[in-house]
Amino acid sequence: MASVLVPLAEGCEELEAVTIIDLLRRAGIEVVTAGLVPGPVRASRGTTLVPDTTLDEVRERRFDMIVLPGGLPGADHLQRDPRLKEMLREAAAEGRWVGAICAAPKVLAAAGLLEGRRATAYPGVLEALDVPGLEPSGAPVEEDGRILTSRGPGTAMDFALAIIERLEGPDKRHEVEAALQRPAA
Repeated sequence: MASVLVPLAEGCEELEAVTIIDLLRRAGIEVVTAGLVPGPVRASRGTTLVPDTTLDEVRERRFDMIVLPGGLPGADHLQRDPRLKEMLREAAAEGRWVGAICAAPKVLAAAGLLEGRRATAYPGVLEALDVPGLEPSGAPVEEDGRILTSRGPGTAMDFALAIIERLEGPDKRHEVEAALQRPAA
């Protein structure tokens, strides 16, 4: 079974966080949510999320993927956390997946993972960065190597389904998507 870490910071976008957590768990993926500090996390729209653990508790664990929900100021808190940036760099160096949605791709950039890459994010986020060779795509979901990015709350379901496909294969993605009763595109 694949394992995914979803770090949760004050001010994260709850629609993105909960959609990712929910769909990955529907796929049978082990999802561990970790707060930057102990205790509940108040998300950007006032929803209280209760992480499974803290980042310190899982810092040495090797997850198959680390996925960052966006939202502000949540992405700013993630970006300022040196532990998380180190974990992202280690994951990328070891060939494991990393992903980010909305404003959170800037955390990947701060960790040095978007140089010479194609990525997507909430409009204006990537364009405001000075990252050599970064190519903002504007796509709902973008994959470059083992980096997966997405635009925002409206693309959270597509992003989560893409994560499922990368970690568990297209059959599992289709199984989860069919059960959601999404209209055909």
